Amino acid sequence: MSSKTLPYSIKDIQYDNAKFRPRSFFQVISHTFLTKRMKRECMACSTGKFLALLMICGLTYVVLTHASPIDSITNGVSGTFGSKEGDNSIMDGGIGKRFWRKPPKLPPRLSPDEVNSHNTSIHGLANPNLESEWIARQESVQRAFIHAWSGYKKYAMGYDELMPLSQRGVNGLGGLGATVVDALDTAMIMKLDDVVFEAGSWIEKHLPERISQKGQVNLFETTIRVVGGLLSAYHLSVVQQEGNPTNKGPKPSVYLENAKNLADVLLTAFTSSPTAIPFSDVVLQDRTAHAAPDGLSSTSEASTLQLEFNYLSFLTGDPKYSFESMKVLEHMKTLPKVEGLVPIYISPSSGEFSGSNIRLGSRGDSYYEYLIKVWLQQRQSNRTYLHDMYEEAMKGVKHLLVRKSKPNGLVFVGELPSGVDGGFSPKMDHLVCFLPGTLALGATKGLTKAKAMEENLLTFEDLENLKLAEDLAKTCYEMYSVTSTGLAPEIAYFNSEGYSEDGLDGGNKTSEYIHDIVIKRADRHNLLRPETVESLFILYRITEDSKYREWGWSIFEAFEKYTKVDSGGYSSLDDVTVLPPRRRDKMETFFLGETLKYLYLLFGDVNDIR
Repeated sequence: MSSKTLPYSIKDIQYDNAKFRPRSFFQVISHTFLTKRMKRECMACSTGKFLALLMICGLTYVVLTHASPIDSITNGVSGTFGSKEGDNSIMDGGIGKRFWRKPPKLPPRLSPDEVNSHNTSIHGLANPNLESEWIARQESVQRAFIHAWSGYKKYAMGYDELMPLSQRGVNGLGGLGATVVDALDTAMIMKLDDVVFEAGSWIEKHLPERISQKGQVNLFETTIRVVGGLLSAYHLSVVQQEGNPTNKGPKPSVYLENAKNLADVLLTAFTSSPTAIPFSDVVLQDRTAHAAPDGLSSTSEASTLQLEFNYLSFLTGDPKYSFESMKVLEHMKTLPKVEGLVPIYISPSSGEFSGSNIRLGSRGDSYYEYLIKVWLQQRQSNRTYLHDMYEEAMKGVKHLLVRKSKPNGLVFVGELPSGVDGGFSPKMDHLVCFLPGTLALGATKGLTKAKAMEENLLTFEDLENLKLAEDLAKTCYEMYSVTSTGLAPEIAYFNSEGYSEDGLDGGNKTSEYIHDIVIKRADRHNLLRPETVESLFILYRITEDSKYREWGWSIFEAFEKYTKVDSGGYSSLDDVTVLPPRRRDKMETFFLGETLKYLYLLFGDVNDIR
């Protein structure tokens, strides 16, 4: 589908509407003058011929000198990205092209349902009762965070993660106190000053020593959870201290200095590699790096470092962090792909993709997510190749991976375990639920849908991607509601063309989609993941449709009912299809750092954290 900007403006609406307006007296006389009988009578005399010739000349003059309505929209998305071959046919406004231009179509508008939903959202903010209800729900999420933090603080302070049933801590991420750092920006957003003070004081006192003395850490996990957490805390603490100089916690420079010191060691993964692809693991105390045991890196891990490292370069003025991390994407740009899709493994030693497994789940997911997010972050740097890679990949997703379930037609994203020449698998990880939010961001560039349409910024492909985003968000929500607990499994399969399996449903017999979704026994665990609620948050902000809030509230209630541990904290589950569910005894850092954060923002004012 063409990526050209929509070829119409408000003038086109006026053009079409003019066909239905009452005609003036002058227009009636003109029309009568041009009827066949009058034309024959007038053309019979020289005066009539002269007047006819004069009219033709006048019309020709108007056509040749009147600016086309298209000229009014030469800016916008196509102007940002640069026109592609063939785009000039509707944008250069040549005389011959204007003269022969087809009557314009009406531009796409919000459907009646969308208009009603938009109005409901806007009016809802003005409705004191409705507003107070969402404030109360947001406060419920805040209390959940306090409960999770209290359990961690009591039993596991300084450890990476809490085991809430065993009431102890565990270091599964290198021993850098990952939960402290990952949860800090959420506490800041929620304005929990006591938690901010406790977490910030721990970072100031203990983290520098751990950065210099701890052993092996994973480059990707440490970057997104610890470096990213520190940079977020720095940003928010600077903003908050501007408005509240007495804000609790250490000076913002503490967070930035620790982020810089940790990133300096992590850079070893890039500089030690013989190619642009970094090694997967770093030993902090030795400042050495090495590949994983099989010699390969996950594609998603190598390509999900750039937001954090770019921002660190921006803050410090030192380009080395951005330079090393962006080399990865610049290199991946040159590698062969399948309609923009890439295998899930890549070799640091050769710099080439390894194997043919293509999926948007584990080891592939955030490659696609960061293409558009890094492009948005770096728009002033003219890195248009990132947007080109993203667009090509999304076309490949729609062509090769998107299917519909049977019998009720849920849209899902499957996998190609053996590549494009192998068979299709109707398997969809919960991790794939990042995609609805990513597609929505890619379509509107962060604007609301109504604003983007008002300014004629959406291409037909953008509208198609936004529709796909909404369809996939519904599927992700139904992966929750189809189970007995109301919580999604780690992996789902979909009954579809060429695949059917009975007796492995989610347990909620009242669900409309009980026969569409298959949940195998090995895939029934829930890790408190954030992908679905992040997409609901983004889609609510972009579409202003309150259903995404309602879906998020339903998910939060299920977390409260089945994962909350009375003594403190929340636990992952072993099986979401049975009641009561078996618990796994682990609270991932991202439950505080992401899941509860996005739920809190979803229920809050749209002006919070834009």
